[in-house]
Amino acid sequence: MATARNAFFLASTVIGAALFTASGVFAQDYDLVILNGRVMDPETRYDAIANVGVKDGQIVAITKEDLSGAETIDATGHVVTSGFIDQHFHWTRPVGYKLALRDGVTTAMDLEAGADGRFINEWYEMHAGRSQVNYGTASSHEFARAAVLDGHSGGFDAPGAVLSARGGENWADGVFDLETGNEALGIIDEGLRLGAVGVASTVGYFPGATAREMFEVQRLGGHYDRATFVHTRYTPGTSTTTVNGIQEVLANAAALDVPLSVNHFNNDGWRQVQELIIGLQNQGYNIWGEYYPYAAGSTTINAAFVAPEVWLDELGNKYEDTLQDPETGEFYDRARYEKDVAEDPTKQIILYKMPVEDIPAWVALPGVVMASDAMMVPGDWDQLPWDIAFEDIPNAHPRTAGSHGKSLRLAREYDIPLMHVLATFSYNVAKHLGDTGLKSMQARGRMQEGMVADIVVFDPEGVVDNSDYNVGTMPTTGIPYVVVNGTVVVKNSKVLADVFPGEAIRFPVQEEGRFVPLDESVWARDNLNMPEASHELYEDITAD
Repeated sequence: MATARNAFFLASTVIGAALFTASGVFAQDYDLVILNGRVMDPETRYDAIANVGVKDGQIVAITKEDLSGAETIDATGHVVTSGFIDQHFHWTRPVGYKLALRDGVTTAMDLEAGADGRFINEWYEMHAGRSQVNYGTASSHEFARAAVLDGHSGGFDAPGAVLSARGGENWADGVFDLETGNEALGIIDEGLRLGAVGVASTVGYFPGATAREMFEVQRLGGHYDRATFVHTRYTPGTSTTTVNGIQEVLANAAALDVPLSVNHFNNDGWRQVQELIIGLQNQGYNIWGEYYPYAAGSTTINAAFVAPEVWLDELGNKYEDTLQDPETGEFYDRARYEKDVAEDPTKQIILYKMPVEDIPAWVALPGVVMASDAMMVPGDWDQLPWDIAFEDIPNAHPRTAGSHGKSLRLAREYDIPLMHVLATFSYNVAKHLGDTGLKSMQARGRMQEGMVADIVVFDPEGVVDNSDYNVGTMPTTGIPYVVVNGTVVVKNSKVLADVFPGEAIRFPVQEEGRFVPLDESVWARDNLNMPEASHELYEDITAD
């Protein structure tokens, strides 16, 4: 009997010790803990001082209980929230990503210019294992046009190809016939088949695109339940023309019941555009819009809307007041414009187009996302040394380095709710993209247990954007820590070298595409209530 009692006591002691040890291990088992920060989640509206535990790339604990782990961040006096997701980021290269990280971005995707659909695999392979942020791209409408109309095949994304593609003769003004239209749609479809996040369309740069072309591009994205991301026609334009260009893609999206992003609609007519977007959101459409917090834009000097017959004659602007060379800071006159557009047609310029007084209202808009439209330095992956001094980077629009910092600063100065601004940085875009079935976005943009540990820590009272139009490459300050997939990438306001936790934001590759080439007779049969004998009459009419 005594022996049995001793055995029981011994077993109990061992089990108790094991439980105690397991409890101690559990308490120490976090890869990273972030302590004493103001944890804010835009989806649930959680807002409290708490501790965060990260394990295996996931947020596994948000609690007021004590936590300890292998690595600790003291976030006292700082906000801890989900990493910022930028859906409109053209500089998809290491130095561009370095600037993005300093601005709190953990996911940077080019969903407006995108990549040539034939080379989506190559684009993702270029990033694999050597990206400091999460990365994604869309299948490009513009590059498909350049491929079909000009035979363009050099490079495959904005830094690598947009300048050479825009040097062609027909990409902008060329008009598709049935054969060439089908060829271009086939290229876009190939990109979607290969897992591109959506369709990227810069239709505002190619006036040769017909209404039918744009409709079919959006329909094609809808075949995969993916969004089309559009720089719309007549943007920038007037409060009538800009709105009309946006109404085109809104009507297409509503008729086709397909997702749509209206890119950077902070131009003349933005109030009406916002009302249109919110009205459609209230009816259940997965439609959203972007802003960036600057009154000037940036583009190539040969953009159709910068031409004198549009910018000067139609819109009544002056180059001397609105068109700036970011390299020299000097403003253009017409003679210099004509010289540069002839000699260097893809030169980047800054274009002043809106009153600065409107910017705080954009930051406060409901139902939008903030997307930087970050401009790029042309070139391949190693275009610049990673450790180049920020002031030595070729000058660019300040939105490249400071969009999130500026929005946070304006929110502080104009008393715009911080939770609202954080939603525009992360949750809103994650929700819209997640609703298209993109699983990697269903687990991001939320500061919650079980979500991917993309996290930013910033000082709400001290975050400041430091870039301006004279020096547009100075990083935001006041964001001392950025975590990507559970790995610290920015520590004490320094981007760490040789740390590459970025993951692909991508749909699974499919065996077959979904595009069925268009045919006039099929169009007549499927869309007109006409007897078969009348198809010939219809074809005669459409031939005119």
